[in-house]
Parts: sequence; C-alpha cells; structure tokens
Amino acid sequence: MPVLDDEGLPLHYVVCGHGEPVLLIHGLGLRATSWTFQIAALERQFRLIIPDLPGSGRSPPPSDGYGIPEFARSLWRLLDHLGTSRVSIVGFSLGGAVALEMSLQRPEQVTRLALINSLASYRVDRWRKWLEAWIPIALVRVLGIQATAWLLATRMFPQPWQSAMSAQAALATAQAALRWTANERLDRLRSRTLIIAGEHDYVPLAEKCELAARIGAAMVIVRGSRHGTPFDSIRATNASVLALLTDQALAACSWLACDQPTDARAALVGTVAALRQIGVPVSQNSTSLKAITR
Repeated sequence: MPVLDDEGLPLHYVVCGHGEPVLLIHGLGLRATSWTFQIAALERQFRLIIPDLPGSGRSPPPSDGYGIPEFARSLWRLLDHLGTSRVSIVGFSLGGAVALEMSLQRPEQVTRLALINSLASYRVDRWRKWLEAWIPIALVRVLGIQATAWLLATRMFPQPWQSAMSAQAALATAQAALRWTANERLDRLRSRTLIIAGEHDYVPLAEKCELAARIGAAMVIVRGSRHGTPFDSIRATNASVLALLTDQALAACSWLACDQPTDARAALVGTVAALRQIGVPVSQNSTSLKAITR
C-alpha cells in the first residue's frame, strides 16, 4: 500500500485501474477496503485513488486534531502528489462530507461528485440528528468501543447474511463532523452532482432531498436500503455511480431496489481480485464479509 508523507504523517492509499481519476472516500470507522464492491465495477474504466483517511485504517491520527476541512486538505495534497489536477469524487457517509468540502475548497478541480448517505451539515439542528449524533458517543463511554461497534454494525447491516460486517467507532472523527457545515458555501459548487440515499437511512431523507434541490443534484433513492447502501445495494450503487462518471442522463429523482442476499453474495465472490488489489489477503474461494472492514 503506497504511503504519502503528509506533513510528517503517513497517509496510506491505493491506486488501481486505468482512465480518468476517481477519488473514493470511505465513511466513519471504515477504510479503503470498504470500497471493494465498487472497485470491481469501476477499475476497468477509471483510475481509482482510495485513501485511508487520517486516523482510519493504516493512516495514523492527525497530529493537529480531527476536522473535515483538514481531511479535505490532506486529500488534496495526496492528489497534488499524484499529479491529479481534475478529479471526480465519490464519498460515503462522513466521506461524503469530506468530498463536499473538497469540492468547495477547489470547485474548478472537481468535475463530478457523488454523495452517498451524506449531508451538507452535521451540526445538531434537529432532534433526530441530536439522537443519532450523541447516543453512539454515550454508548462508547458506557459500554466500551467493541460493544458499541457491534451495536452500530447490527443496525447498519440488519440482515443475517450481513452479520460478519462490522464498524469501529471513531469518536474524534464523529465529533469533528458535528462541528462542520457547508450550508453557507454551497453556491461555490461547480460539480455535476448525484446524491444516493438509502430509503431507511438514519440520515434524514427529507434533508437529503432538500440538499439535492438546493444544489441542482440528481437523486437516487434506494428502496429498502439503510445507511450501508454501498454494501446492501451494490448493484444500485454501482449503476448510479457509473451513470454519473460516464455522463449518462440522470433523473431528478429516481427509485432503485435494494439487493437481495443472493445478489450481494455473488458480488462478494466476484471481488476477490479487487481485494487483492488493495492489499487484503483473501483466497479464491473466500466469501467472508469480514474482509470489507479489516
């Protein structure tokens, strides 16, 4: 896994595939390997740049504290290092916040933007957001990190076939997200934008619809999906992202279906090469979902 010396700290990343550059930014508690299902679908047409955010995966915590703007600047330094002046960005959950922040820091350099179960602000301005923000933090303090990770993973991946997938709480990053907002700067956005939303995501659907209308983004709502849309709705996610990246026509709002268990298992079996590409040791016959978050 290549490493960038990012102002004295190592930033681990993966580059694979060929074509126009696409940056994939993972969500809270995840890492580069979390994009395995999407790598297999995208790497034949695009050059994928996939970092472990600071404090996630193999990248150590930032020395000057966590923050969405700081994460965005770190990834721009990575792209500068790789000689990438224009890029499309796909961000999931907290990674969507980083992706949007990157698009606002250098608007002319981001050609296309896909936000998956993300918002333009995580500041607590509604009761539901307050509950979603502070209950996990309280659980970590009471139950510990491992028990809380299990509870959150069970909520994100409720189906029996998803039980091996897990997430680890990253409290400092979560608290950084609560301090961040882009609402006052959205007029700077220049990217062709797509918002992908799980129907039952705990990030409010109404707020994502408002965001899409405000910035003129196309929107895909995945029926039956929860927060982990790239994992429970692989076909819908990949088809939507590919449509954006290949400049296909996008509807103002469309509905797609969540994967069936057999679809997801088949997709996993077909990603062995992608797992190996990003440095995860996996056998040809492996069907373990644990590889996603190792």
